[in-house]
Amino acid sequence: MTLTELKYVAALADELHFGRAAAACYVSQPTLSIAVKKLEQSLGVSLFERTRRGVGLTPLGQQVAARARELLAQAVGINDLVQSAREAPHGPLAIGALPSVGPYVLPQCIPLLQKTAPAMPLSVYEGPSSELARRLRSGELDAVITVAPFTMADIVCQPLFDEPLLALLPAHHPLAKKACIDTPDLDPTQMLLMAEGDELRESLLAIFPHLQTSAAGEHVRARVQGSTLESLRHMVASGLGISVLPQMAAQNSFYSPSLVASRPLADPTAMRSLVLAWRVSFPRHGAIELLKQALTACNGSGWAGGPATRSMGLLVDNNDW
Repeated sequence: MTLTELKYVAALADELHFGRAAAACYVSQPTLSIAVKKLEQSLGVSLFERTRRGVGLTPLGQQVAARARELLAQAVGINDLVQSAREAPHGPLAIGALPSVGPYVLPQCIPLLQKTAPAMPLSVYEGPSSELARRLRSGELDAVITVAPFTMADIVCQPLFDEPLLALLPAHHPLAKKACIDTPDLDPTQMLLMAEGDELRESLLAIFPHLQTSAAGEHVRARVQGSTLESLRHMVASGLGISVLPQMAAQNSFYSPSLVASRPLADPTAMRSLVLAWRVSFPRHGAIELLKQALTACNGSGWAGGPATRSMGLLVDNNDW
């Protein structure tokens, strides 16, 4: 006995006509007739009386048809329940983000999510792209905020927004007098970069290959091993050199303009693209859509610093913030 067979029984009981019942079920008349006959044979009873004048229900057929309608209604209810669970903004959501993204985007995004989905508690993990990919694939994370390119099998990746890269300078640096920084102005002997393997560092070297070495063939002045964008800002503020940071980090400073200055870069390719990625099989489409809307709303809204995230009642993994 299948729900399809019960659907045919209920339709035939309502219409008492094979042609109209088949039309109501969007099948051919022989298909419906054969299925009803097969069900009667499997049950060993007659549910319908077939005469030259038409079709009628047997007493037992009336009871079976009534029960079939109840079961079909319950099946629809189950489907509605599942669909509601997929779309409703409730239940925990595990988010991952790059260290160069999370501390600046999430403090803006999370309050928006808390307003639109107060019944959706968040847990946040911060880590490198390779670890985000592993945790997303394994199901430890539901969605990750990272930068393009981020290509994986069975992973949906949608763009959020493009973010310009800015030069960060000590306020007394000669380049601070310029309104826009040209590529040749970036002296590799003064440049402060992240450690090898960092996504932002690799992106910068792809855009500005001359930063690899100085004119004398020496390596760039400093690599900040295992550190953060905040460390680069502190080093720039201390006058140790210059750097190139994403806008959200470069313009989010606790330092006064008398210590640091940010300037746009003349190269139009000096930007990064933020993306949101999740598994194709992840069923809660509504939660993903709310997260995407909140993240998109953060574009240009004024960036808040990472330390503020501690006060938002989040479960933050890895003690990164």
